[in-house]
Amino acid sequence: MLFNTFAFIVFLVIVLGAYYALAHRWQNRMLLAVSYFFYACWDWRFLSLLAASTIVDYCVSHALYRSTVPARRKAYLLVSIIINLGVLCVFKYLGFFVESMNGLLASFGFGPLSAPLQVILPVGISFYTFQTMGYTIDVYRRQQKPESRFVNFALYVSYFPQLVAGPIERARNLLPRICDKRIVTAEQIGTGIQLMLMGYLKKVAIADAVAPYVERIFADPSSQSSLQLLLGLYLFAIQIYGDFSGYSDIARGVSRLFGIELMINFKQPYLSANITEFWRRWHISLSTWLRDYLYIPLGGNRKGTLNTYRNLMLTMLIGGLWHGASWTFVIWGGLHGVYLSLHKFYTGDRKVTASHPGLPTWGAAVRWLACVIVTFHLVCLTWLFFRTPSFELAWTYLAGLTHGTTACELRLLAVVGFYVLLMLIIDIPCWVRNNELPITARTPWYVAGIAQAAAVILLSFIGEGHVAEFIYFQF
Repeated sequence: MLFNTFAFIVFLVIVLGAYYALAHRWQNRMLLAVSYFFYACWDWRFLSLLAASTIVDYCVSHALYRSTVPARRKAYLLVSIIINLGVLCVFKYLGFFVESMNGLLASFGFGPLSAPLQVILPVGISFYTFQTMGYTIDVYRRQQKPESRFVNFALYVSYFPQLVAGPIERARNLLPRICDKRIVTAEQIGTGIQLMLMGYLKKVAIADAVAPYVERIFADPSSQSSLQLLLGLYLFAIQIYGDFSGYSDIARGVSRLFGIELMINFKQPYLSANITEFWRRWHISLSTWLRDYLYIPLGGNRKGTLNTYRNLMLTMLIGGLWHGASWTFVIWGGLHGVYLSLHKFYTGDRKVTASHPGLPTWGAAVRWLACVIVTFHLVCLTWLFFRTPSFELAWTYLAGLTHGTTACELRLLAVVGFYVLLMLIIDIPCWVRNNELPITARTPWYVAGIAQAAAVILLSFIGEGHVAEFIYFQF
């Protein structure tokens, strides 16, 4: 069931009506049943995987908490990690492994290891696997007490607004909101609806609207001029940001209607002045997960400069592979690892923050803007590998960018200009005020009314009759 369908709106209205009428204990039970129904709408056969992950980590977490023997606790943790990663690897990476091995054997003149495998990828498996693993690791570290009520823990794993594409929630944030009694305020309903509207605007009126142009340019890069290839990269950067941050906004808005706060997953990443700041603003739930459960355990920056660069590279390579079973995703992650290492080399021990800087002079503003432009183009280069399905297509695209041809359709220029402007209209007010919404309580009522009416009009005209899946559902 897609967020951007009329069926989901009807589903949400019915669920909310029942939810507000129930006591807290029954609210959680109903939300659990609704979440499993929501997931079953994709493919009911994979409910067993979701249930198995829940049962394993519920049992392991209690065994970890009771045990005081270090060796036994490590064994319990390994059970959770092996089962969770094992299931993820079978469904997501087995075909990739077989294909890679076949290619390697063929290069030495041997026959294939196996016929190509076509394995269906359960939607959301990467997200809920990382979420349950993070919970178990926190219990192992004695940073989290295991949840005693199975219903509450099962809801934490399967909570439908963030089940299939995040945010990847930490137990310390989401579990208390599930376990505690909730009172939904008028402010939560108001801001929740605004978040949903902004998310639908990003997804339907921006990401889905530019998708046909992106598809056309990436399908045959050899027939495009250098300028059109560059504009295609810009459009994909807009598409993936609008699509994924739009999903996160809708998920957070829907959840707020239930009185449950989800973490912010995006904070205007394309206004970042360096690559480190970008990763503190883009897919925040994944970047912090990789930091806390991979980068820091590897040693972080505590064991010398070379080890710091090694840890950054390993973390980003694994982060790339998390996104998809393809070597192009590994290159995408590797490029970000190189960027982060170079930026770490440049900054040394200086602290890099994700908050926007004060710009007291025109000179400071120009320097900041130059850094933002450079960072954005470095990110766009990595998006090329993220979007192309093969190295051959990626090299063709990259070679086309260097030809220097400037022929371009005027319509394409207008489309890029319009959607860049629209995204900036949404992001700049949020960035300036450090706020999740461009409209705040201090915004004049007539400005807020005009902005919301414009959003509804855009959704009505641009998104009419067009329903597309979210990009991150494939991960």
